[in-house]
Amino acid sequence: MTPDLTQSTTFADCALFCLAQRYPYAMQHLRTGDYDCAAPHQVHPIFFGSYDWHSSVHMHWSLLCLLRIHPDLPQRATIHQHFAARFTITKARSELAYLKKNPGFERPYGWAWLLKLHAELLLYAQHHPPAKHWADCLAPLATLILDRWCQFLPLSHYPQRAGTHANSAFAMTLALRYAKQQRRIAAHRALSGAARRWFDRDQKYPADYEPGGSDFLSAGLCEALLMSEVRAKHFADWWQQFKPSARAIKTWLEPVIVGSRSDGQLVHLDGLNLSRAWCLRALGAKLPQHQRVFNRAADRHLAAALPHVVGGDFVATHWLVSFALLALTDLPS
Repeated sequence: MTPDLTQSTTFADCALFCLAQRYPYAMQHLRTGDYDCAAPHQVHPIFFGSYDWHSSVHMHWSLLCLLRIHPDLPQRATIHQHFAARFTITKARSELAYLKKNPGFERPYGWAWLLKLHAELLLYAQHHPPAKHWADCLAPLATLILDRWCQFLPLSHYPQRAGTHANSAFAMTLALRYAKQQRRIAAHRALSGAARRWFDRDQKYPADYEPGGSDFLSAGLCEALLMSEVRAKHFADWWQQFKPSARAIKTWLEPVIVGSRSDGQLVHLDGLNLSRAWCLRALGAKLPQHQRVFNRAADRHLAAALPHVVGGDFVATHWLVSFALLALTDLPS
């Protein structure tokens, strides 16, 4: 399943191109006055380009992921130069100051990807010593975001079950893994506690209500993936009460139809096919009775989406590489 060198080279070209493209850029910025309208590269000196802040974050992760898979990637030197130019102490301080000034910025989706990027930087630093400096630059942002999770979760009585950026379970899965890897016990406890509080009692999930017209995540599959980690020892019991009916579960097994790949919302459904493949393969490894069916479904979803990851409209290419790599590389151990 891991992308070969040819495919990885194509993915890297796409990511580098998108990260260098300053516009169009969707600013998620709360203006505080008539003159509060700085250019994106001034507001976000690291994470400009690639259409928006969170996509810039996870396309940076994509480049590191590709280097982990293929250390001999032809773009290796170019990627190193890119990170050296972007990940400086001065630029990181500007990003940190913005996060401090805007507590709800990019919650929860961008928060989660920032943590995944920092984890990848720490991993890459083991093989490329200069990456330690890049990781150190990002560390204060990762610490702030984990602290924000700990502050936010006790205040939030209900999860977000959307199939888009607001989805709680997807973001919490990435954050939980980071907290576990970094041995941040308080954050891990806060995240797993909220997951149990929100999702422990869910029953007969209505999978046939999915998808929404602009979903790139399956709320049900993301919830199940999260609970497979939170309730690892008792996941089979949780799944038994949560699992959709035999009729409803078929909705998850067939790739969705993408009506337009130049419409920024409709093309989200390519991402849904990729994220479903990621979830289905991971869940199949933990549910032997479903593994064969889930793996076949994951293969069909990948076949439907992979041809459209690069080479299309910027509304798709600025982010789909990340979800392709999630599906192809973030496999169950």
